[in-house]
Amino acid sequence: MTLGYAEKSRACFNFFLRAPLVHVTIPAMIIGDRIRLLRETKKLSQGDVEKRTGLLRCYISRVENGHTVPAIETLEKLARAMEVPLYQLFYDGEEPPVLPNLPKRKSADDIAWGSTGKDARYLGRFRRLLGKIEEGDRRLLLYMAQKMANR
Repeated sequence: MTLGYAEKSRACFNFFLRAPLVHVTIPAMIIGDRIRLLRETKKLSQGDVEKRTGLLRCYISRVENGHTVPAIETLEKLARAMEVPLYQLFYDGEEPPVLPNLPKRKSADDIAWGSTGKDARYLGRFRRLLGKIEEGDRRLLLYMAQKMANR
């Protein structure tokens, strides 16, 4: 016997109604525990941290109890208030973690055209020449450059 679409849907729905509930336990975020441990090691109260960071004491409590996950900027404030490097909020060890050997990323100056070398000399010369021409000609030149760039 072949079931139609409605029968298949009903059978699937009934299956899920009878299926046992499964609780998935996600490991608790330990950042709050780590912050509390560092704070207590430094013999600071939540009030002391509040004064140093400008964060409300109730917010600090919520972070320490795992009710709130702080933003990275907040973590930076907390690390600065407890006078520890930021990595210690995530890493439990005496020495800083060993960093992986990642390739060096180019900075914005390396990427920007005209920032170094021959291109920088060319751009500087172009800028000086633009300063010598009239405003109407500058507008015309800019218009032509925009049209050429959109091709």
